[in-house]
Amino acid sequence: MPTVHYLGHVLSAQGVQPDPDKVTAILDWPTPLSLTALCGFLGLTGFYRRFVRHYADLAAPLTNLLKSTFFHWHTEADVAFKQLKLSITNTPVLKLPDFTIPFELETDASFLAIGAVLSQNQHPLAFFSKKLCPRMQADFVYAREMFAITESVKKWFQFLIGRHFRIFTNQKSLKFLMSQTYHTPEQQRWATKLQGFSYDIIYDAGKNNRVADALSRCSHPTSTSLIFMAIFSTLPNPLDELRRFYSLHPAGITMKNKIQQGSVTPDLRFQFKPGLIYFKDRIFIPDHLNWCSLLCIEYHSTLY
Repeated sequence: MPTVHYLGHVLSAQGVQPDPDKVTAILDWPTPLSLTALCGFLGLTGFYRRFVRHYADLAAPLTNLLKSTFFHWHTEADVAFKQLKLSITNTPVLKLPDFTIPFELETDASFLAIGAVLSQNQHPLAFFSKKLCPRMQADFVYAREMFAITESVKKWFQFLIGRHFRIFTNQKSLKFLMSQTYHTPEQQRWATKLQGFSYDIIYDAGKNNRVADALSRCSHPTSTSLIFMAIFSTLPNPLDELRRFYSLHPAGITMKNKIQQGSVTPDLRFQFKPGLIYFKDRIFIPDHLNWCSLLCIEYHSTLY
């Protein structure tokens, strides 16, 4: 089967998996004798954390060592070091997205973190977890579960925007998310961020929603940020910018009005819906304001 080696990964028709050469480097990594060596090991394994379930939990004894200026290698750290090596060698092949199949999003929240898995036909495409700040940890369960949904949709919005998908949560009241009264401005903002998406929320008890439940219960130390130091320029959400173009820019308003009036769409190939123009059910990108370059930068710079 043809494969492509790209940026530490192997791509094939089956999906994506870690590069065997990098896995070998992890297996051959000697026991760290300093914080610098430990940071190097965590940096390499952390690069593949989206392939490893419970990565944060497995790496916790090692990341805890980074909090001290004095390096002391103990039995618990040695066990974690060996378990992490073993887990890297048994990572699942993450399936490549098939845009003809609906996406499924499983979310959950614990007292420490939120977790989610994006999948199709019960096969994982990617894992995600994020540690909660102290204020969120003290919030109500409903708020944490709602935050888990919002952050997960934000994480994978490139896959979910413009498509109908299902969200599985173990917070039963969230089934009626869009018809509820929100009690804080923060919850109102979260709900607003979801309004541009088409989805169904399905109640799924924690005992059935095992993957997201496990991810949310693994606190997520920010070890990766200690290892990879880079400067990022935050780009605006291209689709939000495109909606503003149609509502504020004279050229965008003209295009929108022509389509809504039916003057350029006798065959209905062009449609205007949720603030965007669609051509044959695909988002239409106008030749204005360098949109093509902006989208190429955004979608070719993403991790997935």
